Amino acid sequence: MTTLHVSTRKGLWFLHSDDRARFRLEGPHHHGHIVHHTVLDPRDGRTLLAAMRTGHLGPVVMRSLDRGETWKELAAPTFPKGEPRGRAVDHVFWLTPGHASQPGVWYAGTSPQGLFRTEDAGDSWQPVSGYNDHPDQATWAGGDKDQTPDGGKLHSILVDPRDPKHLYVAMSGGGFFESIDGGLAFRPMSLGVENPYLPKLPDGAEHLFGDDPHCVVSHPKRPDRLWQQSHFGIYLLDREKGERWTRIGRAMPSDVGDIGFPIVLHPRDTDTAWVFPMDGTTVWPRTSPGGKPALYVTRDAGATWERRDGGFPTTQAWWTVKRQAMTADAGDPVGLYFGTTSGEVWASNDEAKSFTCIARHLPEIYAVTVA
Repeated sequence: MTTLHVSTRKGLWFLHSDDRARFRLEGPHHHGHIVHHTVLDPRDGRTLLAAMRTGHLGPVVMRSLDRGETWKELAAPTFPKGEPRGRAVDHVFWLTPGHASQPGVWYAGTSPQGLFRTEDAGDSWQPVSGYNDHPDQATWAGGDKDQTPDGGKLHSILVDPRDPKHLYVAMSGGGFFESIDGGLAFRPMSLGVENPYLPKLPDGAEHLFGDDPHCVVSHPKRPDRLWQQSHFGIYLLDREKGERWTRIGRAMPSDVGDIGFPIVLHPRDTDTAWVFPMDGTTVWPRTSPGGKPALYVTRDAGATWERRDGGFPTTQAWWTVKRQAMTADAGDPVGLYFGTTSGEVWASNDEAKSFTCIARHLPEIYAVTVA
């Protein structure tokens, strides 16, 4: 069975299918709560964590040990009391299971930008002080100012499948960062990413942080290749060749551009990725360009891109897709799924050649994950 976890502004829904053609909608769970991210633990196939904000009661993490049949409320990560900058977790934005060799370990990214770790599947959380208390963290985050409308966010927490101590995190805004010692220390890794809003440096020097990655992913079969959908384009970093990002979005059609939120990789082909562009011009309306939504796929690591819009409205469709709201399964052919800001869920069982709307009239969708 394929199950989609659909996290929305007003609760959590599941979509179940035995054939990836017909889906059954179940829910809502946690009705009325803001659900930012829901993730199934691939190490046991049954534990779900959901990051949410429960109205005026604030942030919580909910856990299910039976794939969503029953839930237990857990405390959310918190910054230590009396910490010098006065930071307090507004909401948990991102969840990532730990390394396959570390059952019970999860990472959480918060707003404002904070990184936390649990070793007991969310019963208790510890700050990753190598990031949270780094002397440059406030500078990386822009002094906690000039962030996204509902606060700066730490997201795209990546754990190297070869080494549990090798971590990546992204900040919106702030940049992309790496740790090779399990979070004891971090360094910025944004060389080559454009940001026209940053001041020009003297003598040809380049900024190493300060940009705004929307989503960063790596392929388990090729973890040294990183893909980024940024506020300023689509980028690829092959660490076998160096540490400079290349803007592969330059090959996208000029009337569409390369601005968007999600980026999703093919589970077996390390050269194939899908993106969902949005209108990033003028006032940043964050809608489909021209009201004509489409995915774009590359099968040659960004050298060329092809439009995929089979089944979509051809006009007057002004939605877009947020950074956690597009995903792929491991089927053959691959299934693609995404949720929109207008509360629709779309599915493809033929690698995005065509799509069908499988749910309508849900609240604004923040995340879609697949099990």
